[in-house]
Amino acid sequence: MEILLVAGGSPKEWPQLEITQFDYLVGIDRGSLYSLEQGWKLDLAVGDFDSLSEEEFEIVQKKAGEIEQAQAEKDFTDTQLGLIRAFERFPKAQVTIIGATGGRADHFLSNLWLPLEPKFRSFAEQIQLKDRQNSITYYSPGSYTVKKEAHMTYLAYCCLTPVKGLTLTESKYTLDHVEVPVPTSYASNEFVGNTASFSFDSGMIAVIQSRDLTKKS
Repeated sequence: MEILLVAGGSPKEWPQLEITQFDYLVGIDRGSLYSLEQGWKLDLAVGDFDSLSEEEFEIVQKKAGEIEQAQAEKDFTDTQLGLIRAFERFPKAQVTIIGATGGRADHFLSNLWLPLEPKFRSFAEQIQLKDRQNSITYYSPGSYTVKKEAHMTYLAYCCLTPVKGLTLTESKYTLDHVEVPVPTSYASNEFVGNTASFSFDSGMIAVIQSRDLTKKS
């Protein structure tokens, strides 16, 4: 099961997508309208919708399969609420989130750290954040091999927490059982082949594949 969550960030920052790969689409606040403007089938719209005019909200109400309108003052952000609903319905789904990076730094950091929250921690490896420049996936302790994504240049291991026993192999810069006492991003690494491997014993890591933007991007 593949789910796409569309947050309210500008569509100019979206990655290239093949929408047919997704089985279910959740729009988050203004992301609901952006999805409909793309001609996509919107299964669920979630949020307080304070970023929409009355006319725009009417469009969402008319075309969304289901709407959950939240109070403006609530315990969760709109993106958190959308992710909660996605995993309530489909607990084994892979969830890709777009429109969640760029713009306000507080929103970006809130979205980056979503898998650290207790309610999402067991789903961490099912969550991916993507934009036209970055692809972010999450890992709990263990051993892994990641595949190089098309058009991506750089590879980073972002320790979101203190990490023990970090080992990096099959990449330009390697590590051997390193202790990472504070959150640290090992940035600007690179693949030396089509895959790279890593392992660690405790904590959580975000693996970021990224690229520089060009005039044609």
